[in-house]
This record gives sequence, C-alpha cells and structure tokens, in this order.
Amino acid sequence: MALMPQPTTHVNLWKHRLGQVPESLWEMVDLETLVLAENDLNEISASISRLRRLRMLDLGHNALHSVPESLGDLETLSDFLYLHDNRLRSLPSSLNRLKRLRYLNISENQFEVLPDCVCGMIGLIELRVSDNPLTALPVALGQLTALRELHLRNTRIECLPETIARLVDLRQIDLRGTLLKSLPRVLATLPRLEKVDLRWVNTLDREDWFADLEARGCVVYR
Repeated sequence: MALMPQPTTHVNLWKHRLGQVPESLWEMVDLETLVLAENDLNEISASISRLRRLRMLDLGHNALHSVPESLGDLETLSDFLYLHDNRLRSLPSSLNRLKRLRYLNISENQFEVLPDCVCGMIGLIELRVSDNPLTALPVALGQLTALRELHLRNTRIECLPETIARLVDLRQIDLRGTLLKSLPRVLATLPRLEKVDLRWVNTLDREDWFADLEARGCVVYR
C-alpha cells in the first residue's frame, strides 16, 4: 500500500533572494513555520491569510514598506513574528487580533510612533522596537501585562508612560542610546524587574530611587 505524502509544516527560504514569493507557497495551508528573511521582498500577497495554521513567520531583512491587512487573519501566530530590518512606517490595525503572539520584533524600521495594534497584542512576552525614530510610547502600552522584555535601544524617546506600572511581569528594559530626560518612579515598583540598561544615555541624571532597585537585586547599567 502506497504511503500518503505527509503535509509540509516547515519551510525555510532564508537568503534565497527570491525577489517575490511564489504564489504556490500560499497553497501550503498546513504550514506552521515560514522563514522568508533576506529575500529582497518589497511586498507580501494578501493570500498569506490562507496559512491559518502558522505559528511563526519571519519576514525580516527585506524591503517591505507595508504588510497586508490579511496578516491579522493569522490568529494562530503564537511563537514569533519577525518584521525587523524593513522600511515599515506603520502596521495595519488588523494585527491587534494577534492575541496569542508572544514575540514581536519590529526593530530597524521607520516607526515614529508605536503602532496602535501592538498594544492589542496582549499575549506578548517580548517586544523589540530598537533602532527606530520613535519619539514616544502610548499610554496603551500598559495593556501588555504579560510583557517580560522591552527593547527600545537607539530610539528617540524622552520619557516612558506612567502606565508602565501595569507591566508587573517585566524583567528587562533596554533603553541604551535613547534621549531619556526622565524616568517614572513607578519603575521601582515593578516586582520582577531584573535589569534596566541605560548605557549611552547622556541626557538623564541618576534617579535617587535607582538605589531601591539595586538594593533588591535589580541591575542598573549606566
């Protein structure tokens, strides 16, 4: 008896310089992980919404100016979504439906504001927004109560919202090379905070409550 072919669940096309994604790829509806990094892509078809079993998607290191609204239909995305090193200025609001997503990397793009949809991804454990011309964070950041790591290195932010006090599971915050002028005292109340990285920040004086953090074992890098 002939064996039935097994469905393909993992495709890795890293650094294939495809230029565009073959339409046949969107027919592989059993895919759970898809890597399309470093392929000189400047667009992604709306047909990506067919991949309703996808848990991990890597679109990093391309030339994307946008991603399709239909990306928000992939509500099974739970492990990773890599969009870093593209030319993105915004994200579609539909992505706020990615409630199961645990890791999002949108570093090395052109975001001047954090997209609203990111604050709807309430399952996020790690958020990377480094190396963007970001000037501020919204108060809605406080909705990401599962967040453990927040990476904001080399952005232009000058302050953090007071709602960061709601991130009670936060362990690490990377603020290297930012333009911070002040930090909210509520950071000292975060019970699980282990590391605050402020290296290369030349616009911030040492806060008196840093000693409280250090006394309980949190490392403050200056």
